[in-house]
Amino acid sequence: MNPYIGHDSQLYGVEEHRLVGGKGDGMRLLEVNNGLGLELVTSPDRNNDITRLRFRGTNLSYFSPVGYVAPAYYDSIDSNWLNSFTAGFLTTCGLEAVGTPCIDEGETLPLHGSLANRPCEQAYWTEEDGELVLHSVTKDETIFGRKLRLSRKIHVSLEENSFTIEDTIENTGDRLEPVEILYHMNMGYPLLDEDSVVTIPAVDVKPRNEHAAEDIENCLRMEKPTPGYEERCYYHVFGDEHGEASIFQPKLGVGLKILFDAKDLDGFVEWKMMGVRDYVLGLECGNCYPDGRDVMRRTGMLKFLKAGEKKTYSVKVQIFHGEDFMSGKI
Repeated sequence: MNPYIGHDSQLYGVEEHRLVGGKGDGMRLLEVNNGLGLELVTSPDRNNDITRLRFRGTNLSYFSPVGYVAPAYYDSIDSNWLNSFTAGFLTTCGLEAVGTPCIDEGETLPLHGSLANRPCEQAYWTEEDGELVLHSVTKDETIFGRKLRLSRKIHVSLEENSFTIEDTIENTGDRLEPVEILYHMNMGYPLLDEDSVVTIPAVDVKPRNEHAAEDIENCLRMEKPTPGYEERCYYHVFGDEHGEASIFQPKLGVGLKILFDAKDLDGFVEWKMMGVRDYVLGLECGNCYPDGRDVMRRTGMLKFLKAGEKKTYSVKVQIFHGEDFMSGKI
């Protein structure tokens, strides 16, 4: 015990709050502070996704114009998912679908699936071995249909400015189920602007469409907010299991690195959206590409879980300083 403090929250901890007013009225938020400068906010009413990410008071993530939206407002028709796309640092896409709305084997699937608009069945936190650990369980289960369950742990280090998202997906039903997941991580101002240095050490990069192909040589170069900007998406392919992507802001001397297993999460997407107020860079690892489940099935990229089977995915996020970037440590 520290004799200088009355309560651990003088140094670090987790506080639970509820929003008042607007479409987010009543939503629970968990505000996490590791005592070293890292602060993040999660939303147990939205799959315990990460809505805010800050370092020493500086915002690192994108928060969309829709703001906080409670799951009761979710509309699963076509692309209406965008009306409740808070973005934040992390929106988890899946589990039934990722990307383009489509019909796959008779099932009508919405944009990016429903997981990010599902409240957690359980959400609590513990302190364990130098970490704050946020636990949650989100169910995507229905009668006569899909029965998938996501158990999440977010490990926030008390010893360094990093956190790890550990998700275990379980098929609790009695039939083979397709499973898609995409970690839609969204960089925002002031971490993101035209001076940001983006690094993705892939062995190959593929444009999603002809529009993206027209400017592929500048895929890692960020731009100023541009009226009428049309999004560009690039698929980065890694040569082995070591997947990573980073963004560094020289004016702040702060950067962020994402680390993941590129064999398990074999569909990395760079979403470049340089619009006015729609100004965001997505660095997104997933087990598929966002082209629709029907396309993933045809290409052989669609993943499945057998009845009773589990699969765990892990993504680590590190905050780093300019001296580490300049010295090549990052």
